[in-house]
Amino acid sequence: MGLEEDPAQLLPMDHLPQLHTPMFILMGNLAFVDVCFTSIIIPRALYSLLSGDTHISIHDCFAQLFLFLAVGNMDSFLLAIMAFDRYSAICFPLYYLKIMSRRTCMCLLVISWIIVFLHSTLYTVLTSSQPHCSRVIHHFFCDLPVIMLLACSGTSDTLQKILFTEGPIIIFSPMLFILVSYILIVRAVLTLKSSQGRWKTFSTCTSHLTMVILFYSTVIFMYFRPSFIYTPTYDRDISIVYSIIAPMLNPFIYSLRNKEIKNTIRKILK
Repeated sequence: MGLEEDPAQLLPMDHLPQLHTPMFILMGNLAFVDVCFTSIIIPRALYSLLSGDTHISIHDCFAQLFLFLAVGNMDSFLLAIMAFDRYSAICFPLYYLKIMSRRTCMCLLVISWIIVFLHSTLYTVLTSSQPHCSRVIHHFFCDLPVIMLLACSGTSDTLQKILFTEGPIIIFSPMLFILVSYILIVRAVLTLKSSQGRWKTFSTCTSHLTMVILFYSTVIFMYFRPSFIYTPTYDRDISIVYSIIAPMLNPFIYSLRNKEIKNTIRKILK
């Protein structure tokens, strides 16, 4: 009987530490958030579609709302942290490992998760405390604008005021941070003498910019507008973009465009 060789000894592992850098830690968290995003919505929607049972309990509805708001806002914070990572790598390449260390990355992630859970708790408590005159949800999941429409006339005014005051702080703060980061990145890129160098440097940000535009364009349309212009049919189509299509496209937009990940996949397959 011959000795079997350990497969781990046959696979060169020198490339794996490359995936332990802050950028790939953020990408791992983004993948986790995207999986949670779709897992919160799609299984329940498919069950209703296949079984014909479109009823959902109040507790399940608000639990779905809480989790959806948490992972949705975490997606926004992750995009902001990733913008900071790109800013540090391009504008301060020599100090990148000090600025964006593993400890800094983990601290930013923990703080972000705490903020989004507090935000989701506030919104879930406020919406659940409102008296609801209707119990028919014209949507495929319990989204915040849909639940607000179920409230009796005049009772959701307080919630809307909070939505248009506290909401922009949570949503637009990361977006403003991303905007400032890219202004500084563009300024740093324009100082490069070679046009090829400018394009090569800025091309590292194209995947992130695509995700930012896709995410924020739909979120702003859905959540920062008066409820009287809400149209269930049209808004369901918009919801599909940011709750299903965007999380599904993120791995292709970001991960598969990354040279290190593609090289690692090729080495593992070989």
